[in-house]
Amino acid sequence: MDRIRLHNLEIKVIKVIPMLLALTALLNTLLSYFYMEVPLLSYIGGVSILPLLFLYLSSYAFGFCSYHRMFLHYVSVNWVLNIYDYYIGIPLSDKELLMMYLIITGIFIFIILYLHQKSLKDR
Repeated sequence: MDRIRLHNLEIKVIKVIPMLLALTALLNTLLSYFYMEVPLLSYIGGVSILPLLFLYLSSYAFGFCSYHRMFLHYVSVNWVLNIYDYYIGIPLSDKELLMMYLIITGIFIFIILYLHQKSLKDR
């Protein structure tokens, strides 16, 4: 592959990875409510601080719009809530915790759709 194709491929992959991470985070949340452990989702979509930092920096370096970064924000919020619940605990039942995650997901979906439509109008 020449450099231009490789560069274009990298940009496309960096654009898609936040969406895949958000999808795996949502699937992992939904399945964990039903006590269905899927370690493959954690292996594929598990994010630590350094890869998340790399994706944020890449989104700014390649000039992605805020629409693409919203997926990273969703993953970050989901990740922080999971860590807080694991170490400190959120005093909610399983059903209430699932509802909280679904409300957060709904808010992010609304914002993502709004930003996507706004970016289409700006073109």
